[in-house]
Amino acid sequence: MSTAPPLIRAEGLCKDYVMGRNVVHALIDVDVEIDNGEFVAVMGPSGSGKSTFMNMVGALDRPTRGRLTIAGRDLAELDDDEQARLRNETLGFVFQQFMLLARTSALDNVKLPLMYTAMDRDEKQQRAEAALNRVGLADRMDHNPSQLSGGQQQRVAIARALVNRPRMILADEPTGALDTATAEEIMGLFGALNAEGVTVVLVTHEEEIAEHARRIIRFRDGRIQTDQRRQAA
Repeated sequence: MSTAPPLIRAEGLCKDYVMGRNVVHALIDVDVEIDNGEFVAVMGPSGSGKSTFMNMVGALDRPTRGRLTIAGRDLAELDDDEQARLRNETLGFVFQQFMLLARTSALDNVKLPLMYTAMDRDEKQQRAEAALNRVGLADRMDHNPSQLSGGQQQRVAIARALVNRPRMILADEPTGALDTATAEEIMGLFGALNAEGVTVVLVTHEEEIAEHARRIIRFRDGRIQTDQRRQAA
């Protein structure tokens, strides 16, 4: 049995927000581990804590109490620059609305995460081309987002998430702006990436999308309600 530490470990994780005279307990004593290579769907109604949890895991927000380690690093011990480096080197982000620069080619959109690396121009070009090849867009590299379908735009966004060769992809409602057939294609791509060893953690409110994952964590009222491991469809 593998003794490798989990990629994500949350222990007593809490997040409070002060709203005037009130305190909103967005996360309450969350304990969870996610291993390398897992495919996890995070679900729950609005206000359940699922998005707050993803923001914590993505090092986009800091917990009020508790401990969170990502890739063996305690986030409380990292300053802002170190957290930014962790995000850039370990995590890839995919969003519902694609977040592409409108007047920029697919290739240049994918290159964006490489701007602050020490790679030379040729290596950046090769990395970006390889990422677009990986998502099936070798023939669309010079196209701007307006020249691409919604599914193709999301593939560009996934290529951008992959270009730094992250250990984990965090996807926030990645199929929310897509039709059913295109959503299935995108989930098939996530499944293929996971089969290659990339950890995938996605937020979704759609049961059909969650069924692609091998584990479903459901939040309610700031706590984990259920944590179910299952066979992928």
